[in-house]
Amino acid sequence: MQAAPVRPPSVTTALRALEGLLLGGGQRTARRNAWSAVLEDRRRAQDRQEAQHVLEAVSARAARAT
Repeated sequence: MQAAPVRPPSVTTALRALEGLLLGGGQRTARRNAWSAVLEDRRRAQDRQEAQHVLEAVSARAARAT
């Protein structure tokens, strides 16, 4: 029976391991929380943009109907 070839770690895995060595747990948590906040801000901005498009479309229809 042959053993499966061992794959080297991905870049993400290697960076997380390096981050674990260099930063304390609190800093790691803070960095992840900050990134989560950035992603949530992007989602909210996209939602606002979509809502604006819907409102503009409804407004344009109402203007044409009068």
